[in-house]
Amino acid sequence: MTTIDVATPDGPIEALLDIPEGPGPWPGVVVVHDAIGYAADMKAISERIADAGYLAVSPNLYSRGGRARCITRVFRELLTQRGRALDDILAARDHLLGMPECSGKVGIAGFCMGGQFSLVLSPKGFGASAPFYGTPLPRHLEETLSGACPIVASFGGRDPLGRGAPDRLRRVVEHHDIPHDVKTYPGAGHSFANNLPAQPLLRIAGFGYNEAATADAWARVFAFFGEHLQAAG
Repeated sequence: MTTIDVATPDGPIEALLDIPEGPGPWPGVVVVHDAIGYAADMKAISERIADAGYLAVSPNLYSRGGRARCITRVFRELLTQRGRALDDILAARDHLLGMPECSGKVGIAGFCMGGQFSLVLSPKGFGASAPFYGTPLPRHLEETLSGACPIVASFGGRDPLGRGAPDRLRRVVEHHDIPHDVKTYPGAGHSFANNLPAQPLLRIAGFGYNEAATADAWARVFAFFGEHLQAAG
């Protein structure tokens, strides 16, 4: 894993880059962090993706001033579905496409806030999208997902932010005839695939890491990515 600069319309931002071992080229995945931002957890996720045979680039959406200063702006841009945060993610996609190690296919995966970005940007030139508990779902979901790429979505049944979200997402993707795999894990809560600090307190609030749900969700994601990202385009 290395830290790189990614060129964006508003100047360079930092990002994590993980490259699989062995001969390429490989499909790429843009990994979008949650509201907490960069942490050891994000590094572990990036390494998991690379170990599965994908180039992984994780842009730091808080590069310009740190989390406290940026979080309000990033959430506002998520709500309005325009702004620098979206441009940064698309720039990370373009960075992957410009790498000689990339096969020409790029997916997107995101967690919580990042999961919402993964849905918002699913029509924007990605080969597949993997939102993990991207709740609450983006506004105007019917319009947002028009022309979206295939979506593999994972939700926690105990997620206090996600009541009704899996069924709503499933209805929309079926309406648009988008290839999809939407699954809810009944015993899991929000952030079930993020191994964050203070797990006992998180679980009380309906959050928290769930090893079994995480393993199953990643198995589904990699099978789905294998179907939609492996062929060079």
